[in-house]
Amino acid sequence: MYTEHFGLNEKPFSISPDPRYLYLSPRHADALAHLIYGISESGGFIQLTGEVGTGKTTLIRSLLGQLPDNAEIALILNPHLSSREFVQAICHELRIAFVTEESTKSLIDKLNIKLLESHADNRRVVLIVDEAQTMSPELLEQVRLLTNLETEKQKLLQIILIGQPELREVLGRSNMRQIAQRITGRYHLEPLNAADTAVYISHRIRVAGGRPEIFSKRAIGKLFRLSRGVPRLINIIADRALLAAYTRDESRIGPVLVGKAACEVFGRSYRLRWWPWAATATGLALLLAGVLMQGGNRSDGALELALAATGAASTGTAVPASEREAARLAEIDTESAASSLTSLAAVLTAGESSAGATRAALFTLWGADYSAAGADACAQAEAQQLRCLTLHNSSLGELRALNRPVDLELLTGDGRTHHLLLAGLSDKHAIVWAGDAMERIDIAELTLLRFGEQLLLFRPAIPDPAGSLSEGARGPGVIWLRTSLESVLDDPLPSDEPDLFDAALSAAVEDYQRNRGLFVDGIVGDRTLIHLQTDVGLVGVSLKTGMH
Repeated sequence: MYTEHFGLNEKPFSISPDPRYLYLSPRHADALAHLIYGISESGGFIQLTGEVGTGKTTLIRSLLGQLPDNAEIALILNPHLSSREFVQAICHELRIAFVTEESTKSLIDKLNIKLLESHADNRRVVLIVDEAQTMSPELLEQVRLLTNLETEKQKLLQIILIGQPELREVLGRSNMRQIAQRITGRYHLEPLNAADTAVYISHRIRVAGGRPEIFSKRAIGKLFRLSRGVPRLINIIADRALLAAYTRDESRIGPVLVGKAACEVFGRSYRLRWWPWAATATGLALLLAGVLMQGGNRSDGALELALAATGAASTGTAVPASEREAARLAEIDTESAASSLTSLAAVLTAGESSAGATRAALFTLWGADYSAAGADACAQAEAQQLRCLTLHNSSLGELRALNRPVDLELLTGDGRTHHLLLAGLSDKHAIVWAGDAMERIDIAELTLLRFGEQLLLFRPAIPDPAGSLSEGARGPGVIWLRTSLESVLDDPLPSDEPDLFDAALSAAVEDYQRNRGLFVDGIVGDRTLIHLQTDVGLVGVSLKTGMH
């Protein structure tokens, strides 16, 4: 419809994995190089992970187009199969004749004969499994056994596992170590950054025969913010924006049209608007990140630095560190800490892991005092203008979304209880404070233990630190809520009584909760408030998430 209007030969933002449209950002180029190198080497697994829509399937299509002529490919797109069905699918892909009733052993024998014949003809056989995070432990074990098909000098089958980030957690478990030890290449595909997003959009329009300036610079910037750099979301929003411009007979797309297109795609679209004091919060996050990445025994200085920084977050003014604190900050070896890895068992054995010690450290990060002999933790927090959120059995994904340091209770198999301060969390690693040291551990070790109670603190932006907001409420808190939602939603929320929590505001809260994966009730409780404060830049003290 709109292709002729914009002088395009075809739609530039189709979500089909067409290799012609592959834009090799530095991340994608690295990933492709890892795959090609891995295939050129013999045996083992290659692991490629990435969030939904980051271009994993398109990358594989490009890889298939660059393989040498002597390569044979078995591509499994849906591995949610039994072991026998999985081996049947491989045989089908490699054109190996079999009957449905054959046993798994018989199928593997035929597969082995095929692999030996290919090896004798100097041909490489590659098995590519997409959506590998859905594979059962039994099926993963079957895949491991396939790597035992080998000659005296060479593995006969090269296996590439492609999946979402959960695949890394699955393969990081202790019962998967035999598979993990055979992985010879790993790569995680990140979303595009702002600069790559602009080049990506121009690249796709050029391939389709159009002019890159169809989208203004501000429109591209908004596309990046709304899509968070995920190529699939960029394509969906951009395609809808082109269609909207065509129906309006407009030849250039600006940020308003991109916002309306995203609104149609998501129901409501979101943007981050950095408030004037957000720079202070960002500075706090960077300082805390440096403090929390330390190794050694400098915990007291680290907490003093964090305490000084917390004052900046609450008052909006910078708090200069003393000369002694500045010297301690200079001593922190972040590179060494980032490269070191400690076992969870060692952390729990070496450090003080009581609730009192951990909560004292958590309160200190927020510039507050805690007494193990005093009132309960939440009462002490509220007395110091903080709010306390107690969780039970929450997943690491939920803790990552809440984005605040957490007093994490761990229940071990011997019935003992331990407490850790969870200070950083990435897809692979966690930063924890136990007693007097900050340590970096493998996230897979945490997933093997049962979580008990989790306690986190945050500084509420609404005037009443102990309550929630719901329809019918009035006051400055409602005004703040309305203003904040308008800052992250594209649609304005006009009202004759801006301090009244009316039905329209309740509907906007429900939309926000729905898009953030929260319980939808239209009530601004702790979880909703934490997410909203994060979106408008009022984080205070956050989890460190930019780890590798």
